[in-house]
Amino acid sequence: MEQNREEELHLLGGKTVYGGEYAPGILETFGNKHPEHDYWVRFNCPEFTSLCPVTGQPDFATIHIDYIPAEKMVESKSLKLYLFGFRNHGAFHEDCVNIIMKDLIALMSPKYIEVTGIFTPRGGISIHPYCNYGMPGTKYEALAQQRLFTHKL
Repeated sequence: MEQNREEELHLLGGKTVYGGEYAPGILETFGNKHPEHDYWVRFNCPEFTSLCPVTGQPDFATIHIDYIPAEKMVESKSLKLYLFGFRNHGAFHEDCVNIIMKDLIALMSPKYIEVTGIFTPRGGISIHPYCNYGMPGTKYEALAQQRLFTHKL
């Protein structure tokens, strides 16, 4: 197991500075104290905002991030600041959830992760993109396929 990295957390406990730009490098991790057990971690982010890349208009959403950690876990304050960085980032709804998922996979190599965006209606239609990933060659890869094929909001 990776040694305790809590001393490497730079954002937790300090003054919060909102950068306002998409910055995956702000994400921090700490060691999972129970990697031998499978358990879910859910982040609910009800104040997510991004910009339409075509019109520049703001889009609002609730983002759900659910994952089964392996050795590393994402630190919540760094995740909050990372998500806040989408406020000035132009990306379609589907792109936002996939970017978030891929950045978190690169950061912590979870056993399983899924990201759902529940975007508020604009122009009379709402969009709810969903993406997931399971560690290849494991039971989590099968879990990802099963959850994708049976996904309902």
